[in-house]
Amino acid sequence: MTAQQHDRVAYPAARVGTRTWRWFLLGGIPVVIAGILLGPAAQEAVYAAFGAAAAVAVVAGIRAHRPARTLPWWLLAAGMACGALSNLAWSAALVLGGPPAGLNVINAVYYGMYLLVAAALAVLAGPGRSSALAGAAEAGIVACTAAVLAWVFLIDPVLRSRDAITGGFALVYPVLDLILLTMAVRLAVAAASLTRTHLLMLFGTGVLVLADVGYVLWVAAGGPWSGSGGSAACWMLFYLLVGAAALHPAMATDRGAAPIGGYLRSPRLTTAAKALIVLVGPAATAYAFWRDLHRQDFDLLDITVPLGAAAATGVLLVLRLSHTSTLVNRRATDLQAALDDQAALQEQMTHLALHDALTGLPNRLHLDRLVQAALSTGDAGCLLMVDLDGFQHVNDSFGHPTGDALLTEAARRLREVIGRAGTLARFGGDEFAVLLHDGDCLAAEPHARAILRTLRQPVEVDGQRLHVTASIGMRDLATAADSAEVLSDADLALYAAKAAGKDRVIAYDVTLRENQLKRIAVVDRLRGAIGTDAIQVYYQPIVSFSTGRFTAVEALVRWVPPGEATIGPDAFIPAAEDSGLIVPLGEQVLRQACRDAAVWYRRYGTLLTVNVSPRQLSEADFAARVMRALHDADLPAAALILEITEGVLVGAGAQAEQSIAHLSELRRFGVQVAVDDFGTGYSSLAYLRDLPIDILKIDRSFMPDEATGDPAQQVALVRTIVDLAHTLRLTAVAEGVETMEQTAVLQTLGCDKGQGFHYGRPAPAAKTADVLAEGVTAPAAR
Repeated sequence: MTAQQHDRVAYPAARVGTRTWRWFLLGGIPVVIAGILLGPAAQEAVYAAFGAAAAVAVVAGIRAHRPARTLPWWLLAAGMACGALSNLAWSAALVLGGPPAGLNVINAVYYGMYLLVAAALAVLAGPGRSSALAGAAEAGIVACTAAVLAWVFLIDPVLRSRDAITGGFALVYPVLDLILLTMAVRLAVAAASLTRTHLLMLFGTGVLVLADVGYVLWVAAGGPWSGSGGSAACWMLFYLLVGAAALHPAMATDRGAAPIGGYLRSPRLTTAAKALIVLVGPAATAYAFWRDLHRQDFDLLDITVPLGAAAATGVLLVLRLSHTSTLVNRRATDLQAALDDQAALQEQMTHLALHDALTGLPNRLHLDRLVQAALSTGDAGCLLMVDLDGFQHVNDSFGHPTGDALLTEAARRLREVIGRAGTLARFGGDEFAVLLHDGDCLAAEPHARAILRTLRQPVEVDGQRLHVTASIGMRDLATAADSAEVLSDADLALYAAKAAGKDRVIAYDVTLRENQLKRIAVVDRLRGAIGTDAIQVYYQPIVSFSTGRFTAVEALVRWVPPGEATIGPDAFIPAAEDSGLIVPLGEQVLRQACRDAAVWYRRYGTLLTVNVSPRQLSEADFAARVMRALHDADLPAAALILEITEGVLVGAGAQAEQSIAHLSELRRFGVQVAVDDFGTGYSSLAYLRDLPIDILKIDRSFMPDEATGDPAQQVALVRTIVDLAHTLRLTAVAEGVETMEQTAVLQTLGCDKGQGFHYGRPAPAAKTADVLAEGVTAPAAR
């Protein structure tokens, strides 16, 4: 239900008021015109009818609109009732024998209408936007000015008129009008907002005052006591305006009546009005003095009354201006306090915009400005980009609060190392930056080494002993064009330090940028090659030491651009990993290998081994993709072996959990899992025991070879790995077998299978098919 519909349901009477106030006002205008033409007794009866209608309209408005404060409206209804009763009594008296002489009850009741209307205006103003002193001062100024005008132009002429008795009673009207006018001004000044109801009331009050002024002037000029047609019309119109104000929905100002009347409070209009008021007293006094001289009948009251009222007006103006000055000073003080608060808030926001919330260090934007300032002034310096090695593992294993504590401690240590030699900043995550203010990268290297040493020290957090290292990239400011170049080059050096093994410092060299451009070019070309015949799959045989026959082939990717030499995986696989292209590339290799191996498996029972990237395992639908590839090639799941690296299984966090879930699901369908390059990574017994693997592939660096190490030690290591694999019921496969002697050693140690150049180099599918068809047995030791 909309707000408008709610109002229609909850306040049906309000809809009546909305439709009737105009009709009440417009419908009475013809009666006003007709009433002007009637005689005194009939006019009094019409006045009574208008008063009664206004009283009924006020009561109806109270019931229809339910204003928050009903007191002013009940006072107004009582005033209208007084007007109706007194006018009805006057009409009856005129019909029965003429108007009663002197002040009587009928007059008193009629005068009571003025007082009740004035009280209603006073209560209607209520607490508003101005103080009580301001409203009283404004009302007093208007009252004094009106008193001056009333004395000079109304009271004094009436007192001098020939009908002193009637004129004396007529003088009551200016006094009552002065009260009404004072309350009307207070309402206009003090009300929080002037609604249409307020304006109708103010207009009605003005019409009544105008009628009374005309009446007094009419009587003073010798006119009949019943007044002129203009006064009669204004008296009737006054009742209509009061009734319309009560019927208007804006009488309930707390129900969303739109405030209007801002033009009435225009500073220019207010200033002009007050200037005119100041001039009224002296001008009226001068006029009264000139009039007495012209009549040759000087009256002291004609001077003292206007001057006294003018003096009172001046005092009230001074009080009002003093009050205004106090308000201005108070608001100026409040404004200054607000400006101070805003300045402090602006400073705080600027600090937050330029500093890291966790460590309080300057952030990337702040450091960028410092670097740009140093470049613009030609100052020497060096930028160090520092990245924590292994931080993600800490975050995944122990949670972000522990990670935040580690970052805070790292920031503290970096502050101690750098001191005043430079500015330390945090770029976000586990990345920090140091801007050394003096010297080049050669001079900055001792600081970089000190950073590496301090970050190698373990950190105690909530009983956990955490170990991290750092990689650092350095860039000299001397040859840089702008801050963007400095930051980009330092990032390249940091990337190189990570790629070189971490826990080290590398300074930027132009070759790093050249290598990056080459990687970008490789990625761009590779993106176009994926999905075409330029990506080819080669196969290297895996031999069983017990039978000497080929039992499996490993799929190896090759890139063969048209008209160019074959590109080995080492030249493009790292770029594919960094760019994410390894996902579509790996899927293409998997699908092609499954299609090729399907025939070999059916004919010779040859298994297929395919390497899987960690990026592929991070895909949410990896297991489904593998099963689709097997289904589309009609290759049984038991014929597929997926090769992974140790880091995929040992890592913590959601990514590692998802990888393990994928592999566990595939193993339930019969797919086997092999750990590639075993012995060069974590080599944790826990993951060998608990995680979903079937095969250990011993890294080629352990193959016995006098040229690369102590053969006896190498043999001992291989024996340990083979025994470990057999103990855990895993198959041991040796990689990098290149000689007959290595084959003999592996057979002696009980290794299950071998793979290497001794058994065959990687070859295209057609050549591999020929080898498998010939039933070639691998060379064995004699």
